[in-house]
Amino acid sequence: MQLAGCITALVTPFDADGGLDWNAFGRLLDDQLAGGIQGLVVAGSTGEAAMLEGDEYERLIRFARERLGGRVPLLAGTGLSATRATIEQTRRAAAAGADAALVVTPPYVRPTQHGLFEHFRAVAGEGGLPVVLYNVPGRTGCDMQPATVERLREVPGVIGIKEAVSDAERIRAVCALRREGFAVLSGDDPTAVEAMEQGADGLISVVSNALPRLMRSALERRSVAPELRALIDFSGVEPNPIPIKAVVSGLGLVENRLRAPLVELSSPHRAALEALLPRIAAAERSARGGAH
Repeated sequence: MQLAGCITALVTPFDADGGLDWNAFGRLLDDQLAGGIQGLVVAGSTGEAAMLEGDEYERLIRFARERLGGRVPLLAGTGLSATRATIEQTRRAAAAGADAALVVTPPYVRPTQHGLFEHFRAVAGEGGLPVVLYNVPGRTGCDMQPATVERLREVPGVIGIKEAVSDAERIRAVCALRREGFAVLSGDDPTAVEAMEQGADGLISVVSNALPRLMRSALERRSVAPELRALIDFSGVEPNPIPIKAVVSGLGLVENRLRAPLVELSSPHRAALEALLPRIAAAERSARGGAH
């Protein structure tokens, strides 16, 4: 399994009754494959994993596994606050057909660096899936340092990291840890091209839900088109996935429905969304050769 290039962290579509919208999820998966996306994350934070109920988590992974047919790697978000719970969630993802687990640092509990090492070592050893570390301190409240990542890359079953800290020093430090069998993936759309220039293997992207072709092209060419930059900027106006779900809804891929406590994009940003949609739709059509 090669983790490289543009990997999309998928939104999860919901229908008018609040259930999973399987038709929309299928359309979204098909659009991603047609757009040349090189991997997909199901049930991550962008996919509102914390709001999934009952067996929805496994059903999403199984549906994606069947639809993708092994054409690209399928990652599942499995990180929870407790180590034992994370191991169990990773086993559930493995049984449902995921290729790898994207495991965020434990939210809220703020473990030490040694605690983080032991957590990920246990998940990699007992979860039944290859593990991609995920560091996003703005959401979790703890920041896994490059020295800890360096130790973890020696652990069997740890195959990479998604690093979402965007400062230049951190990007350089984490990219320097890349080697055969340990992929470095940016987790930050705004600085992804910079990370690629520093040697990152790729990006786990939010905005590629809407612009898969443009995002892949940006990584390959090391150049961000104006329409893509506009979408990247817009995706930060409210917490993820509120803006990107509004965008993919505006493009006709899913309904703009989120689960509480998330709510739809607030009114001050809706005029900007309406101005943005035709620009990015035209740019993506152009990127796929003008096909409608």
